[in-house]
Amino acid sequence: MTVRLMIADDHEVVRAGLRALLAGARDVEIVGEAAEGHETLRQARRLHPDMLMLDVRMPGADGLAVLAQLRAEMPTAAVVMFSSYDNPTYVARAMALGAAGYLVKSARRDDILTAIRRVAAGETLWSSESKRQVSAALSTERAPAEIDAPLTKREAEVLRQMALGLSNKEIAQALEISYETVKEHVQHILRKLVVADRTQAAVWAVRMGLA
Repeated sequence: MTVRLMIADDHEVVRAGLRALLAGARDVEIVGEAAEGHETLRQARRLHPDMLMLDVRMPGADGLAVLAQLRAEMPTAAVVMFSSYDNPTYVARAMALGAAGYLVKSARRDDILTAIRRVAAGETLWSSESKRQVSAALSTERAPAEIDAPLTKREAEVLRQMALGLSNKEIAQALEISYETVKEHVQHILRKLVVADRTQAAVWAVRMGLA
């Protein structure tokens, strides 16, 4: 069976590199490419690929937002996130949103081909530990603190940025507030949500529809 694959990445060199890596694979056909989030959705709706290799950070709409839309509109199309960032928050959000796996761009050709074939066969690329952590976070009942101490508007804004995988410095720049203020908001968010770290907070945000 030939896998009809679409590549979405804002860097031409990455798309060209994947084309070159997969050129000799008879069971993989690249049916389309996109360089921007909204373009990815338009192309996917037109082409109906079996699988997408989807970058995380793209202009227009980031890859995780595109992933959420794709899973809603095209549940049979498998999505593998393909990123330069080995970021646990990205990984957790990708799994929570229904991606079949997450590969870093430094992966070898054989590993990429193996991953594509495994996903095409109906498997996922997640480790047992990653599945356990995210599944537990998604199935946890709402803590009393979620009701008794709701997030402020600014804390919700910071949480959305955290769920995108941004660092405190990047959040400060995005929201035009100080680094120290961001640190304080992050501490309040973790306490209110009764979670141990930013990754768990990101999964909570996905579960509650905030990210």
